[in-house]
Amino acid sequence: MKAALVLLAAKLGGLSPRHGIVLGSGLGSFADALTDVVRIAYRDLPGFPVSAVSGHAGEVVAGRLGGVPVILLSGRVHFYEKGDATAMRLPIEVLQGLGVETLVLTNSAGSLRDDLAPGSVMQITDHINYSGMNPLIGEDSDRRFVGMTNAYDSDLADAMRTAAAKAGIPMSRGVYMWFSGPSFETPAEIRMARILGADAVGMSTVPEVIIARMLGLRVAAASVITNYGAGMTGAELSHEETKDMAPIGGARLAAILKEMIAAGGHEE
Repeated sequence: MKAALVLLAAKLGGLSPRHGIVLGSGLGSFADALTDVVRIAYRDLPGFPVSAVSGHAGEVVAGRLGGVPVILLSGRVHFYEKGDATAMRLPIEVLQGLGVETLVLTNSAGSLRDDLAPGSVMQITDHINYSGMNPLIGEDSDRRFVGMTNAYDSDLADAMRTAAAKAGIPMSRGVYMWFSGPSFETPAEIRMARILGADAVGMSTVPEVIIARMLGLRVAAASVITNYGAGMTGAELSHEETKDMAPIGGARLAAILKEMIAAGGHEE
């Protein structure tokens, strides 16, 4: 971790971001809104994981958003790529080492509600770890016993809702359920998820929330809805549908995040 931290800190040239954002599918263009941009590929940072999933750039992007220093992880590595729930631990540790205090996580997800249509945005208020995996398995300190009652910071959640209202963008709220993937859920699993109280399903984010909370970061998260769950419409699901729909909701979520960072950030 130290080698990546030293290299990235040198690349930033004194920029000290307090806000970190993980960009999921459809949000890669968010980086275009930054000024004084510094980019470095994951493959050039020692120990950083490199994703083979199309639609994930795999680079760190730092700069200023309306004068506020921010750092982005553009693309993530998923559990299903190598069966490793700790895949994003080192990048998040590096962000903390740089001084990041708040982490906003984004993803694409499938809707379990008729009123949560593809192209919309859902703020994640809580999650269900249905995968059974945990990135802290094997952690050899008491840090592994992380309380998750307030995994999603209430002040950040309020800030995100205020930003959505200011941007004039509707934003639902709900519970996200993590399935391991990479296959999509079955209709029976979607029916189960609805009974258990989930509003959306996806294949990421939850491990990152757990890691971030262990590190003491404040967390907020949101999903871009790309499809309805299996069996809800009769249509088969595909990754192509996710990639096609993600930019629509992604543009809406990007507008919310810009307002949120501008309102809650500080300039150097």
